[in-house]
Amino acid sequence: QVQLVESGGGLVQAGGSLKLSCAVSGYRLSSCGVGWYRQGSGQERELVSRISSIGIGIYADSVKGRFTISQDSGKNTVYLQMNSLKTEDTAVYYCWVICTGKTYWGQGTQVTVSS
Repeated sequence: QVQLVESGGGLVQAGGSLKLSCAVSGYRLSSCGVGWYRQGSGQERELVSRISSIGIGIYADSVKGRFTISQDSGKNTVYLQMNSLKTEDTAVYYCWVICTGKTYWGQGTQVTVSS
């Protein structure tokens, strides 16, 4: 059974930084696709970033140059470093993995950016 446990969300002022972590158990990340989604209040869930099949980070236009996705295979953990945060980044952030064709989601972590 695959489990995803997220951490690192919180309240930060605009211009600040946060780093989200997603610890994955039940599957080796090296054999899975990984990424982060977010869902703002009253909005649909949207892709923030994912790691492509050749290990390149892909980003939504709204976060390019500010967010960086990475993974530590030894710790089986995915990270999202978020810099220069804006109020519009406020959302619940979800870790996402796809392993052998099955999709799994984390429980979500709240990120709130104040002005």
